[in-house]
Amino acid sequence: MPGPGRTAADLAERLLAGDRRALARAISLVENDDPEGWALVREVFPKTGRAAIVGFTGPPGVGKSTLIGRLVEHVRAADRDVAVLSIDPSSPFTHGALLGDRIRLTDHFLDPGVYIRSMASRGSLGGLSEATLQAALLMDASGKDDVFLETVGVGQAEVDIIDHADTVVLVLMPGSGDSIQALKAGVMEIPDVIAVNKADHPLTDTMVREIRGVLSLGPQEGWRVPIVKTEASRGEGVEELAEKIAEHREFIESEGTLAERRRRNLMNEVVALAAGRMRRKLEAEVRDDAEVQRLLDDVVARQLDPASAATKLLELAGE
Repeated sequence: MPGPGRTAADLAERLLAGDRRALARAISLVENDDPEGWALVREVFPKTGRAAIVGFTGPPGVGKSTLIGRLVEHVRAADRDVAVLSIDPSSPFTHGALLGDRIRLTDHFLDPGVYIRSMASRGSLGGLSEATLQAALLMDASGKDDVFLETVGVGQAEVDIIDHADTVVLVLMPGSGDSIQALKAGVMEIPDVIAVNKADHPLTDTMVREIRGVLSLGPQEGWRVPIVKTEASRGEGVEELAEKIAEHREFIESEGTLAERRRRNLMNEVVALAAGRMRRKLEAEVRDDAEVQRLLDDVVARQLDPASAATKLLELAGE
């Protein structure tokens, strides 16, 4: 626990200087919805916006963590500092991150230029917690050149990650029913780069043709989504994937769409934070309210429909 002298301003100073312990502490504060954490974000926010934030999504088991591990090696070879933020499904008992700090990234734990953190989704709608972007901002503020966000592909997380990243990489694998579902589920509108991992599989070329077919149905102007074949376990295709991520970055910077993306991302984050706080406030206000309980009893008795009850609930909360 911080002593009385370690205020948000002191912690912010250490964070901006690249202190790893200060970064770890800051993320924990934000994750726990501690007022000191939000004061810290307020302090460092003007110093953010420099890191390239890359989101990785796709079905579980496609090898995202291994691929990210290889990309970390690649950016470290270019002497860039990198942070990895893995968004895990919450444990229903402890609300901790079930998968912990990714086993596949252990090679990088002792590298001072790499910071790895897992965060629980806390059951938030879409699988991403309110604190995710705040954690990414803190990583950015601490001087990281690249921030890699990884979801485990639960629920709407694939869609929500676009609210947190400058560039989105969708990782799929051949021969997987999940991957075909991803093609059908509208997830193909999300990625800026597609990686077909485990590309030694005999169905790889078939899958690449299927993806090209789906992409051809979408808009054909602007950025053309590249498909990169990778074998993360052997490091194959990783350099090309890194190049395509860098090319996308250059494209959105030159087209002026990076600023647009960040504006949209930040607006979505503001609305999500406000909605989350309003929900908690509403739940707290109505929990012990006898009138609200009568309202809910009417719904259970089928005398009042849920939408009408919600309208009355909002009226009561506004009084």
